[in-house]
Amino acid sequence: MNKKKKKIFLGPVIMIIILIAIIMVLSAIFSIAEIGSQETHINNGTLETSLVTVNNILSSSGIKFLLSNAINNFQKLSPVILLIIILLGIGICEKSGLFKILFSRLKRVSTKTLIFSTILIGIISSILGENSFILLIPIVGIAYKYANRNAMLGILIMFISITLGYAFGLIFNYDDYLLGTLTQASASLEVDKNYKYQLLSNLYLLLGGTVIFSIISSIVINAFLVPKFEVVKHYDKEDTNDSKKAFAFSTIAFILMIGIIAYMIIPGLPGSGLLLDRTAPTYIAQIFSSNSPFSNSLIFIISFIMMICGLIYGRISGNIKNTNEFSIGLGHSFDNLGYVFVLLFFFSQMIALLEWSNIGTVLANLIIEQISVLQLSGILLIIIFFLAAIFIGIFIPSTITKWSLMSPLIVPLFMRANITPDFTQFIFRVADGVAKCITPTYIYFFIMMAFMQKYNYDNEHNITIFGTLKLMAPTVSILSLTLLLLLVLWYIIGLPMGVAMYPTL
Repeated sequence: MNKKKKKIFLGPVIMIIILIAIIMVLSAIFSIAEIGSQETHINNGTLETSLVTVNNILSSSGIKFLLSNAINNFQKLSPVILLIIILLGIGICEKSGLFKILFSRLKRVSTKTLIFSTILIGIISSILGENSFILLIPIVGIAYKYANRNAMLGILIMFISITLGYAFGLIFNYDDYLLGTLTQASASLEVDKNYKYQLLSNLYLLLGGTVIFSIISSIVINAFLVPKFEVVKHYDKEDTNDSKKAFAFSTIAFILMIGIIAYMIIPGLPGSGLLLDRTAPTYIAQIFSSNSPFSNSLIFIISFIMMICGLIYGRISGNIKNTNEFSIGLGHSFDNLGYVFVLLFFFSQMIALLEWSNIGTVLANLIIEQISVLQLSGILLIIIFFLAAIFIGIFIPSTITKWSLMSPLIVPLFMRANITPDFTQFIFRVADGVAKCITPTYIYFFIMMAFMQKYNYDNEHNITIFGTLKLMAPTVSILSLTLLLLLVLWYIIGLPMGVAMYPTL
């Protein structure tokens, strides 16, 4: 009688430790082999090159870095703090019954409509930058739970939508502005000194891509992802009262607070603009720059609004009877979620070692250098660059870091191939989203996994790194090819990207 072989599943923590070991060994091999690269960057209006080498983690300095910075590495992980803050507001909204009365109405919505709405919200949320992951991943799980859908499915759809659809949206975001400054510097340095990047240059691509990608994503997800998740009909049902009166008062409070915040980011009105960075040159930068009070306090503002709305609903409905119940309710969302902090601690060590070793930077520079010397143009150049940007993104998740490495050589290369800097930047944005969807070096990949595990009733799925990637593989592969096809067709047809801007010069 043949015995079936047991499948071995490597848990995320063990897998991170293995990845750390691989990074350490590679850093030693690359360092001993003296593998390095020339990094091209712009300094004071001129191109400069510098040698970048791999640091050996297994050396004495590497071991000292590993041991002495373990706590600091975790402390520097700002998404951890933001996640804690947003969970306070989400917790009281769920404990008070506000989310229950709000999201239970989704039971009447068809699954296809719910999925399409999730995708569209994920794409539109790009205006919030990476805060969209912090806000929407926890909430979508709750929404699908009360809608009697599989919460893990909702979380996975939201993650795929935000990452793959990050280049789209109804309007540009702050990353477009930051990337545009690098694109302009690269384009005007050698090829066209009069070139100016315009934020509206890809407006038609944003709007058209949002519609097209939402529709295609909905079809693909319903075909390949939904069948993998059974409908979960059991969860811990909260014994809370539904109150239309409480819901009405909390809605009024929500509208008033949103109105106040909106007034504080509108310039030019009496007493307005309090949350803007007045030193920034453009309005989008005034809202989302690193010095913007609105940008720095956005998650706290949203969490505070949810706390107030949850308190109002809970008190009027009788679900929160005293201040002690309110205090306890703030921690409700942390139930069964300690796992996320375990994952993020080990992740912080992995990403810190990867950055310190310079492995990602060296590999990126070598790939960029090879592309820059190839005699390519047109569709082939677009495809090669798209794939290269995805590969680089697996090792360097930071959008700005990648583009600062790539733009000085890639933008002039594309301009000489008759492709506009604006379209080049958009190709990069799309590829960057694909890379973030599949790389274990992206922090929100692990946050997504942790929330999926929270709703993994009866261990329905193996929520591991490879297990999650396997779940997403058919969907992400098809959608990635769709995105590449969209870029190629837009280039071939020559449709305008935005206001007075085309893919070709």
